[in-house]
Amino acid sequence: MARFYLIGFSVLLFFDTIAQCSFKLTAIEAQPLEMSIQWLIRVFTNPWIYISIVGYILTFFTWMTLLKKAPVGPAFAASHFEIVTVMIVSIWLFHEPITLFKLIGAILIVSGILFLALAESKLSKQNLHNHQH
Repeated sequence: MARFYLIGFSVLLFFDTIAQCSFKLTAIEAQPLEMSIQWLIRVFTNPWIYISIVGYILTFFTWMTLLKKAPVGPAFAASHFEIVTVMIVSIWLFHEPITLFKLIGAILIVSGILFLALAESKLSKQNLHNHQH
């Protein structure tokens, strides 16, 4: 089961990171932002918008598959690890700086996910132990 979670959440992060970064690429290429037909044409003639839509659809189906098996609390927390993956990819792809606050935030997100996973694991072991007696 751990392998299922590891692969599933890796796929989820992959699709979600692609979707988020594709939206940013669309925004960059569709500049300047303005409420006009020309802007909408720039957005919807850009291939990145369609990559982001497909990324979100694939993210949705991966998430639904994971929720069949994974406990909701830790799964929801783990699904937000994309904040860290998008930040890492943005450093490389968009040359965005890594600041101390971003680094601290990423560490706190990862720590929170790990604590929730450990708590869920401990709770599962307790429930298994209680059912055996």
